[in-house]
Amino acid sequence: MRIEQLQAFLAVADTGNFGQAAKKCGVTQSTISRQIQSLEQDLGIGLFHRTAQAKLTVGGAKLLPRAQKICQEWSKASQECTELVAGKQPELCVAAIHSVCAHYLPPILPQFCSDYPKIQLRVTALGSDRALKVLRDGLIDVAIVMNNRLLTTSGEMTIQVLYEEKIQVLMAANHPLTLYKSVPLIELAQYPQIVFKDGYGMQRLVQEWFSRQNIELKTVMELNTLDAFRGVVRQGEIVALLPHGALIDSMSDPTLAVRPLTQPPDLSESEIVNPRKQNSFSRQVVLVTTSDRLQIPPIAHFCDLVQKNLKNNYLSTSPLVSSY
Repeated sequence: MRIEQLQAFLAVADTGNFGQAAKKCGVTQSTISRQIQSLEQDLGIGLFHRTAQAKLTVGGAKLLPRAQKICQEWSKASQECTELVAGKQPELCVAAIHSVCAHYLPPILPQFCSDYPKIQLRVTALGSDRALKVLRDGLIDVAIVMNNRLLTTSGEMTIQVLYEEKIQVLMAANHPLTLYKSVPLIELAQYPQIVFKDGYGMQRLVQEWFSRQNIELKTVMELNTLDAFRGVVRQGEIVALLPHGALIDSMSDPTLAVRPLTQPPDLSESEIVNPRKQNSFSRQVVLVTTSDRLQIPPIAHFCDLVQKNLKNNYLSTSPLVSSY
């Protein structure tokens, strides 16, 4: 059974004439006849009495209300898909890590709203792993997150690298580690640390990095907001490892201090030849969506705005950038 057969059936039922139904559908009368015959064969029952005026049989009368509902739903679905391709969607949902939401997205959002004033833009700050999960579940359209290849390997995902930023040490202004211009890892490891809660990519990144150095990470607390990180660090000896974007506000706070990490000295020959493979501590920030969403004009336009502008916004705040 095809939608064209049901449309032909409704046209004949409405006009009572195969010729008039053909004109209504914009096809030949023979085409209408074949569609009705094929539908009758599919259903195993006659639908019309072929007299001077085509009248519904008992079977045709049973089919009529169902066919009307099916064709109405088809018309609605077809219209919605057409509007989607034309960029007529009610909202665009974005999830981004906290530092991107706070510092890098704000200059971009008004431009999108100006370009698509009828679309409600919804932006939520989420941890990377959570944002990628809701993207996979179809609850958002775009995620701007720390790259996690374990969660972005499925074939429908598309990834655009935005920038790579160094991880630095946040501490109180009077912390002993402020004596160092660049903090050695062996000294950092002596102090208790705060990490992000489970589900945030930064927690996994810090844990894996310490593990690769064969040094114990002294985690004493898990938090999920930058305000909470700053509040705890101000109190004394506890420190935190955070990316540059999360440290912008801290750099102008007289009660806090930020220091880079000292590059570990034990590099292999291949790492010395290729600096990008060095054992430096950084994170890659990426834009993730799905290939089908990139076919929708507003989503493609938003991704293009981010790709063109977010990296520049990041460069304007960071003197220490490693980018692709």
